[in-house]
Amino acid sequence: MTSAANTAPLWQPDSDRIAAARVTRFQAWAAERHGAPADGGYAALHRWSVDELETFWAAVADWFDIRFATPYERVLAERSMPGAQWFPGATLNYAEHALRTADDPARAHEPALLHVDETHDPTPISWTELRRQVGALAAELRALGVRPGDRVSGYLPNIPEAVTALLATAAVGAVWTSCAPDFGARSVLDRFQQVEPVVLFTVDGYRYGGKEHDRTATVAELRGELPSLRAVVHIPLLGTPAPEGALDWSAVTAGDTEPVYAHVPFDHPLWVLYSSGTTGLPKAIVQSQGGILIEHYKQLGLHCDLGPGDRFFWYTSTGWMMWNFLVSGLLTGTTVVLYDGSPGHPTTGAQWKIAERTGATLFGTSAAYVMACAKADVHPGRDYDLSRIGCVATTGSPLPPDGFRWLHDEVADDLWIASVSGGTDVCSCFAGAVPTLPVHIGELQAACLGTDLQSWDPEGKPLVGEVGELVVTNPMPSMPIRFWNDPDGSRYHDSYFDVYPGVWRHGDWITITATGSVVIHGRSDSTLNRQGVRMGSADIYEAVERLPEIRESLVIGLEQPDGGYWMPLFVHLAEGAELDDGLRDRIKRTIREQLSPRHVPDEIIEVPGVPHTLTGKRIEVPVKRLLQGTPLAKAVNPGSVDNLELLRFYEDIARSRA
Repeated sequence: MTSAANTAPLWQPDSDRIAAARVTRFQAWAAERHGAPADGGYAALHRWSVDELETFWAAVADWFDIRFATPYERVLAERSMPGAQWFPGATLNYAEHALRTADDPARAHEPALLHVDETHDPTPISWTELRRQVGALAAELRALGVRPGDRVSGYLPNIPEAVTALLATAAVGAVWTSCAPDFGARSVLDRFQQVEPVVLFTVDGYRYGGKEHDRTATVAELRGELPSLRAVVHIPLLGTPAPEGALDWSAVTAGDTEPVYAHVPFDHPLWVLYSSGTTGLPKAIVQSQGGILIEHYKQLGLHCDLGPGDRFFWYTSTGWMMWNFLVSGLLTGTTVVLYDGSPGHPTTGAQWKIAERTGATLFGTSAAYVMACAKADVHPGRDYDLSRIGCVATTGSPLPPDGFRWLHDEVADDLWIASVSGGTDVCSCFAGAVPTLPVHIGELQAACLGTDLQSWDPEGKPLVGEVGELVVTNPMPSMPIRFWNDPDGSRYHDSYFDVYPGVWRHGDWITITATGSVVIHGRSDSTLNRQGVRMGSADIYEAVERLPEIRESLVIGLEQPDGGYWMPLFVHLAEGAELDDGLRDRIKRTIREQLSPRHVPDEIIEVPGVPHTLTGKRIEVPVKRLLQGTPLAKAVNPGSVDNLELLRFYEDIARSRA
């Protein structure tokens, strides 16, 4: 860990850049209109934003000209967590804001979207055309009987049709949810069956790594296992005709109809995102139209400094919250770059090529991709024209110090590097990008505005300069309004508020430095997080343990000091079974086919048994701590384990790897 107190910054914005930043202009305006501090820079503005929470969010709504169809009665009627009530009385529509650049005659024919596939040739979709498609599709959804609150699902890659479908769903007041097409049927059904969608948008397949992957059989299985469906819309990405009973995309978007926006309450659901499903079915996380709208305006317009003329590229899939975050770039009038394909095809430098071809001004990727480029001896600044990039942002896992240095040395020495950290749970960032602050190696610049971020010890005491639990002590608008199928709210409460009552505990280890920067040390729970995609161990267990040779299994994900990620799968074999190359290959093939290539472990290791709690739950967090080098006595409470001797085996593995 580095400390801003005793290291020179890697990057420092000059006075012109600070003056031009939107957050600087916002602060001066808010000082005049809302009593924000005019002096003291970002630190003073942040302190005001959490001390005067209602005034701050009223100022954000005012600054970004959020169009309330009916006005709000007050900003925050109830501050408790969970249960905060934001902007009661207000009605609005997310899609109306996302498309309002189309109302500007000077910009209507500029690209709203730039679509790129593995050919790396950008295809523009104008604001006018995007609005026309959304209007046509929203009308068709209403004709199919879709009403506010109904769920609409997408089994889609990162293509313009997915954006159109999301915005049309939001325009109707229905609730969007999506999975990427590399998810197997079981993974998709574990998510979609919970929310019972009435419409399913699908592709016939997708292209990845130079190959076509047919998904028609998977789509047929989804249709058979989702009895709530009233309609299926077929997008022929690979050129296959629509299956019997499905509607064709071209037909449902052929009309020329102005979008009709349902003005819904501020806390009306916008979309459902999913947790990784570590301890069972993925949590179906419901976020609101108004909460996401105002949070993303703040995050993208102030922290990411995006606006008209910018081009926003983030490598993601529709199965990750960063896709939803990327689409919200439209709110700021920014052109959004959608890349559908492998992050490293045909070469590791592919993402930099896309940034060059699209003129990206904010380039977002994973820390793992940055480190892969470093190891592959990629030279982006030398080999590509990246002159338009003002910021490279990374998430998914902490960017190691070597990643900061590599970006500085190999992309540009005057580069704003924004390592950011947040979560699916809020579809935003707790800490990260601030265009007016210096960048220190290994550190996130600061906590985000309106986010009362703290590091706490087990007793709930705030820490500075020490490792503690990441907590948020005041509500954020994009916190979930609820989980789907959680009628008494108990699962929601237990997910975030069972450790510190009334305070959000996220599950990350962090240090807040004396200067306000933030260091992320990785997960404090057992969630797997590979290439920026959080995955559930339960999915892997279900697939692997169908094999007759496997008695039980345990999967662990470990952040490595060099920025890598090691994900071993430990298997306890059935009597008479042998872990030979054939069984290893079948385990990997099973996981790849039933889940996704990302779920395939780095190593498969035979173990004498899997340790459990006294109530029969697999012990993941203590094993992870052992593999990270924590002594056994500190990694687990001996009285909570069914067989303490088994843990000594994992401790021996940690010693052998040290």
